[in-house]
Amino acid sequence: MEPSHGITGGAASPSPTAGARPGTGGVLNKRKRSGTGFDSSPGTANEHEDEDAERRKQPGVKRACNECRQQKLRCDVVQDPFTACSRCLRLKLDCKIESNFKRVGKRSKHAEMEKQIERLQRVVAQAKQAGFILDEEEDLQSPIANSVYQHSRNQSYIGSEEAVSSLLHLKQGGSYNTSQYARQIENVGLTADAINHLFTEFFTWYHPYLPFLSPEQTPDQYFQQDPLLFWVIITVAARRYSADPDLLTKIHGPVTRLLWLKVSEVPNNYHIVKAMILLCTWPLPISTTSSDTTHILCGVMMKAATGIGLHRPNNTQDFSRVSVDLNREQLHDRVVTWAVCNIVAQSTATGYGQPASTLYDWTLAIRPGEEGPFTLSPELSSRLTIERFCDKVSKEMYSNANDPRGVAGEESRAQLTRVYRREYEEIRVAILSRQNLSPIVDLHLRAAGLHLRLSAFFDSSTTHGYLDDLMGLWRATTQFLDLVFELETPADNVTGGILKYATGYILQMIIAACFSLLKLLSSFFAKIMDFDRGRQLFHRTISAIRTMSVMNNDLPWRLAELMVQMYNGARVEQRQVAQMNNGNELDTSCVVIDDSLQLKVRCRMSMSLVFDSIWRWREEFQTQGRSIDAIRNPTNPDSADESPDSSTHLDSTLVPPSHQTQSQLLAAVDTITPNDAMTGANTPSPSLGSSSQLLDDRPGSKHDTNLHSDEPQDGLL
Repeated sequence: MEPSHGITGGAASPSPTAGARPGTGGVLNKRKRSGTGFDSSPGTANEHEDEDAERRKQPGVKRACNECRQQKLRCDVVQDPFTACSRCLRLKLDCKIESNFKRVGKRSKHAEMEKQIERLQRVVAQAKQAGFILDEEEDLQSPIANSVYQHSRNQSYIGSEEAVSSLLHLKQGGSYNTSQYARQIENVGLTADAINHLFTEFFTWYHPYLPFLSPEQTPDQYFQQDPLLFWVIITVAARRYSADPDLLTKIHGPVTRLLWLKVSEVPNNYHIVKAMILLCTWPLPISTTSSDTTHILCGVMMKAATGIGLHRPNNTQDFSRVSVDLNREQLHDRVVTWAVCNIVAQSTATGYGQPASTLYDWTLAIRPGEEGPFTLSPELSSRLTIERFCDKVSKEMYSNANDPRGVAGEESRAQLTRVYRREYEEIRVAILSRQNLSPIVDLHLRAAGLHLRLSAFFDSSTTHGYLDDLMGLWRATTQFLDLVFELETPADNVTGGILKYATGYILQMIIAACFSLLKLLSSFFAKIMDFDRGRQLFHRTISAIRTMSVMNNDLPWRLAELMVQMYNGARVEQRQVAQMNNGNELDTSCVVIDDSLQLKVRCRMSMSLVFDSIWRWREEFQTQGRSIDAIRNPTNPDSADESPDSSTHLDSTLVPPSHQTQSQLLAAVDTITPNDAMTGANTPSPSLGSSSQLLDDRPGSKHDTNLHSDEPQDGLL
C-alpha cells in the first residue's frame, strides 16, 4: 500500500489523517491520542476513517488498573484473561479494575490523616490528665515524618480507640485503669461519679429557685432527651463545684458553642428550650454587660418555644410535619415548660430593663379548682402570678406611646402607683395564704414590690406626695434586703448559704436595691430615713454581691467595687455639708428637697437607676478626676480623707474577700475607668499595669471579653 501523500519540496508535510509509528519524531508525537492500539502501519485516509468508525462502535477496549489510575501512570494490565500489570506485581499491590473507581486527591487524604492525628493527640492528652503513664513516649512521634505513606484504597482508617491502643501502653500503678469518662464535650470529660455529684448539687441547691425539672430522672435520661440540656445542668452545677473549681472555666466555651450550634440548626425539640431556660436563669459569668447574651437568648427561647408549639400544647401537630399524640404526662410537661418560659422571660426583662416577650393567653389562664394537665404546682402558679404583675407594671408605667422615652406622665404614674400598690397587697395576701410555699416565692414577691416602688426615682421634686413615694421605696428596699439576709443566715441554719446559688434576676434586684440605698444615703432623704440602718444594709449588701460572684473580677465583683467608690465619694460630700453647718447636725424638720434624686437615664424602666448611677460615676471621675490613691484603693476608707470617727466610716464588710488580690482590684478599676480619662492626674503609675495583663492572671480570664472600648459606657455597661 502506497501512501497517498509524499514528500515535496524537501520538507515533510504529514497528512492530518496519516498514521505514524509511536515513538517516531514529528509533530504527531506531541498530539494526544484519544485511544490506544492504533495500527502503526501507514494507510489511506479512508481506511483510517473506517477503523475509527468501527472503533467507536466497540466498547472500551482497555482500562488502567485502580492503582495506576490513582497515580496517573501507563498501565499494561490485560483484562481477558486478567493479568496483573507489571507495576502492581513489582510493588506487590492489589491490581484490580473497578468501574466505579474514583481518584482520591492527596490533599484530602492528608487532611483526613491530620484530623486523625489531632484526635489521637486529644485522646493522649486526656489519658495524661487522668493520671495514665505513657510507655516509650520517646517513640511517639509524628506518623507523617517517621513512616512511609503507602496507598491502599480498601484499607479504612482505624478508629481512635484502636489507634491509641496500638500506639500507647497506658498503665497506672502497674495495672490498667478501667475508669473512663462517662460523658465528654470537646476536651472536657466527666466520670459517672462526677456527673451524679453534679446532678445532686443542681437539684439540691439550684432547682428550688425554678422547680420545673424532674429530680427522679437519671442523668442518662436527660442526655437522651437532649445533650444540650444535660450539659447545661452540669454547667449550672459547676458554678460552686468544690471538687473541681475550674470546671466552670473549662466547660464555658464548649457549652456556649454547643448552644449556638443547636440554635443555628433551628430547635425542634422542646428540651432544648429547657436548656435555654436554665442559661437565662443562671447566665454564664461575664465581666461586661456588652458581652451578655442573656437578653438575646431569652428572645430565642421564646421564639423557639412558639415555633415548636408550646403555647398551643393541645395542637402540637399544627407545628410539626408528623402527627403528634401526647399523653397526659407529656402534655403537662409542655404546659409547665411554657409557663416557666414566661416566668423567665419576664424576670429577664425586668432585670435588664427591657420590654418583655411574654405571651399570657388561654394556656396560662388561671383555673381555680380545676385539676388536669394545665394545672401548675402552687410554687410555679404563684411565681407566674408575680411575674404577670411585674409585666403589668412595666407596660403601664414604662410603655407610654406619647412619650419619647416611654415613661408615663407624673399624674398618670401617681395614679398607677396607687392602683398597683393595692393590687400588690392583694396578691401578697393571696400568695402567703397558700400552704407549703418556699421562702423563695416570698423573695420574688418582695422583688416585685421593689420593682413597683423604683418608679419613685422618675418623680420630680415638685410631684405631689414625693416624700411618701420615697418612703415607700425605702420600705420596699429594706424589706427585700431583710428577707435576703434572713434566707442567707436562718435561725435553724438548715437553708443557710443559699444566696450564692441564687438566680441572675435575684442578683440584679439586689444590685438595684444597693444602688437605691446608695442614692438615698447621699441625698437629702438621708435626714429622714434611718441612716444607721441604711448604712448597715449597704455594707451587708456589698458583701452579699461579692458572695454571689462566681469568678474573680466578674460583673458582680466589679459592680461591688464601683458602689464602694461611689460611697466614698458620697462621704466627702456629706463632710462638706457638715462643715458648712459648723459641724452641727441639721434639723430634720427643715429638710430642703432638691433634685439630687433625678435620673438622667430614663429608658431602662425600673433598672434605669442602675445605669444612671454608673453613668454618673463615670462623669464624676472623668470630669472632676480623682487622686491616684483613690484609684489604687477604692475600698480603703482612708483614701477618702475622712476622719475615723465619721458617721459614714466604712467597716470591714467593705474589704474585698481574701481570694481577691490587690492586683485584681486595680485591674477592675483600670478596666472600668480608662487611664486616659483621669484628667486630674498624670500618667498612671507603672504599678497599676495593664488591665488586660492583670486580668489574664486570674482563673477563667480566657472567657472574658475585651474590657476596653472607645465608648465611655463600654467596659462595664
